[in-house]
Amino acid sequence: MKKIFVALVAIVALCACSSEKKEFSYRGLSMALPFQTFCDSLVNRGYAVDSAKTDSAFTRVVMARTGDHYRLMLAQQNGKLQALQENYTLSTNDSTRRTWQQLRDDFEKELGAWPNMPKHGDDHKIAKFESDGGFITLTLENTYKPTLSVLYEVK
Repeated sequence: MKKIFVALVAIVALCACSSEKKEFSYRGLSMALPFQTFCDSLVNRGYAVDSAKTDSAFTRVVMARTGDHYRLMLAQQNGKLQALQENYTLSTNDSTRRTWQQLRDDFEKELGAWPNMPKHGDDHKIAKFESDGGFITLTLENTYKPTLSVLYEVK
């Protein structure tokens, strides 16, 4: 009887640990933080608000950091971060393809999952990852002006 009880407690403990929701984060920064706290944390990491591209209601905020090849666009609703997008400023098709592949490989390792690939051509690729707290979408469009973006969406 004692062994059955110990086994039952072990199973319950295992289930409790495995059902624990993982926190969705952006480069180690929790996306569950209040919006203003999240923005302040990015400022502490060297990002600056681009007031020319940020709306007056602070619903959409654009941030940049010198040395990075991307700008951040943050969207909030009722003080909570809803989405964050990295828009890369790479100038050649080869550099966007290389960066897209590196980001895809990094997310595969980090999340331990293969992406859903609704588009997989040379000039237009989309990779969608799902984690416990949200979705990550990598989009590459190599046309006349190559674009690469990474969208983080909170569930």
